[in-house]
Amino acid sequence: MKSKFKIIISLFIVSMMSTQVFSQIKSSKKLLRHVVVFKFNDSSSSEDVQNVADTFYALKKSVPQIKDMEWGINNSPEQFNQGFTHCFIISFKSEKDLADYQNNASHKAFQEVLKPHMEKVFVVDYWVK
Repeated sequence: MKSKFKIIISLFIVSMMSTQVFSQIKSSKKLLRHVVVFKFNDSSSSEDVQNVADTFYALKKSVPQIKDMEWGINNSPEQFNQGFTHCFIISFKSEKDLADYQNNASHKAFQEVLKPHMEKVFVVDYWVK
């Protein structure tokens, strides 16, 4: 009887430890989303705007802190975009990675490409699991 009890207790402990390990793995998969939406100057040509978008998206290859990046052009029929047209969603593992990205030389160089064409920018950061 004692050996059955020991087996049950051992299985319970292993089960609890597995749950804790799984929980730690699951929580480590959180990502910080950095959403950037641009409204461009009316005076900027479509080529200028495309160059800004291409330069921004190229950061995915030159900034190691970026875990994923996607972007698109607004096509909502609701017409609530207030002139904001280009949306970029960048994923990071931590707030430190986001801060490092913002201080990265490639990001600073991108800002110089963007400045003459940006009328406004809208930024939102949020965590996802």
